[in-house]
Amino acid sequence: MNSIRARLLLSLLAMLVLAALVLAAVTYRNVLAETEALFDYQLRQMALTLRDQGEIAADQAGPLTDEQLDFVVQIWTVDGRAIYASRPHVDLPARALLGLAEVRVGTQLWRTFSVATRDKVIQVAQPVEIRRRLAAHAALHSVLPLAALAPLMALFVWWLAAGTLRPLRRLADALRLRDAQTLQPLPDGDLPDEIAPVVQALNALLKRLERALDAQRAFVADAAHELRSPLTALKLQLELLQRAPDDAGRRSAVEGLAGGIERAARLVEQLLTLARSEPGAPVGVVERLDLGELARAALADLHPLAQLRKTELVLDAAEGVDVDGDRASLVALVRNLVDNAIRYSPAGRRVEVRVSRDAGVPVLQVDDQGPGIPAADRARVFDRFYRRVTGDEEGSGLGLAIVRSVADRHRASMTLDDAPGGGLRATVRFPLRPAAEADNAPDPVAAGAPTNAPPSAFTLP
Repeated sequence: MNSIRARLLLSLLAMLVLAALVLAAVTYRNVLAETEALFDYQLRQMALTLRDQGEIAADQAGPLTDEQLDFVVQIWTVDGRAIYASRPHVDLPARALLGLAEVRVGTQLWRTFSVATRDKVIQVAQPVEIRRRLAAHAALHSVLPLAALAPLMALFVWWLAAGTLRPLRRLADALRLRDAQTLQPLPDGDLPDEIAPVVQALNALLKRLERALDAQRAFVADAAHELRSPLTALKLQLELLQRAPDDAGRRSAVEGLAGGIERAARLVEQLLTLARSEPGAPVGVVERLDLGELARAALADLHPLAQLRKTELVLDAAEGVDVDGDRASLVALVRNLVDNAIRYSPAGRRVEVRVSRDAGVPVLQVDDQGPGIPAADRARVFDRFYRRVTGDEEGSGLGLAIVRSVADRHRASMTLDDAPGGGLRATVRFPLRPAAEADNAPDPVAAGAPTNAPPSAFTLP
C-alpha cells in the first residue's frame, strides 16, 4: 500500500477502534463492579432496617412476599428455628453467614447479607443470576452511546485526513497539469510546514532545470552558428576544387579543403568534449591519477602541432602529485590549456608546463609567451564561443570553456594571470586530498622510491 492517505486513514481508524474497545471494556467492568456494589448496599440496608424494628407488621410483610421482588428475607431465632420467610422457595439458604456471603443451595447461587440481634438473626438474600443479569444490562446500556459514537468518529477521522492531505493533492494536480515547457515556480503561499520545504525544493529544482535548458538551447544555437562557417568554407573549397583549371589550382584547393576539414573536426571534437564535461553529464571512472603523467600524455598529443609552429614545450613535473578524477577529462583540460598556449604564442616561442604542490595542494601551471589577456577580459574568455581578436589565429572559443567546465566538475579552481616572462599564466588548483586518505596512501620510501628524487622534466623541441 503506497497511498499516504490510505495508510493514514487505516492507522487512525485502527487506533480509534482499539481505543473504543479498551474504553468499552473498562466502562463495562466498572459499571458491573459499581452495580454489584449497589446491590450489596441494598441487601445491607434491608437487613439493617429489619434489625432495628421489633417485628414485621402485616402491612410490611405483604410487599416482601411479592413474587416480582428479587429479595428474600429470612429470620431465625438465636437457637436456629426459622420464624419467618418473606415467600416460599425450594432452594432458600438454610443457615446464615453473618455479613456478605455467597451461598449455593442446590443449583442456585445466592448473595446474602446477615445480621444478628440479641434474639434473632436476619438474612436478606438475592439470586446471583438475577444480580448479574441486571448488572450486565446496566453495563451494556452504558457502552451503547460509545458504540453509536464510533461511526461518527470514523467519519470525522476520514474528513480530517482528507483535509490534511488536500494541499498535497493540490500540489500533485498542479504538477500533473504542467508540460515540459512550463518551469515557473509553484505557488508556495498558505502551505503547511511539512509541505513548504518540498515545494521550495521543487521550485529550486525547476529554477536549476530552467537555467540548464536555457544553457542547452544557447549551446545548441551557438554550436549551429559556429558549425555553419566551417561547413560553408568546406563547400566553397569543394567548389574551388571542382573549378580548378590546372594541377596547381587543384593542389591549392585540396590544401584549403584539408585545412577546413581539420578545423571542422577540431570544432566537433571540442563540442563533444564540452558536452561530456557539462554538469549532469555521465561521470567517467574516478581514480587516483598522477598529474605529471597526465600532463606528459597531453603534451605528447600536441607535439605535432608544436613542431608545426616551431614551439618548444617544457614540462617540469614533481613526483607524487596525485589527483582524483576522470583521466579523459583531465587530459582534455591539460591539452586545451597547452593548445591555447601554442596557438596564441608567436611561432618559435616557448610554452612551459609545471606540476607541483603548493602547501600540499596539487597545482598545474601553463605559461606561454603570447600577447596575454587583459584583466578586464579574463572573466569573459571562459564563455563559450568567445574569441578575442589577436591576429590571424583562428579558434572556436571553446578551449577555456572546456577547461573551466572540467575544473568545476573536479572541484578545482581556475585563475588567469600575467606570466613572469610575458604572456599568460593559467593556474589550476585541485582540491587537497583528505587526511584520512593520505594516511592510507602507500609510502614512496617503502615502495622503493628514492627520497631525494628530483622533479621529472623534459623538453619537446
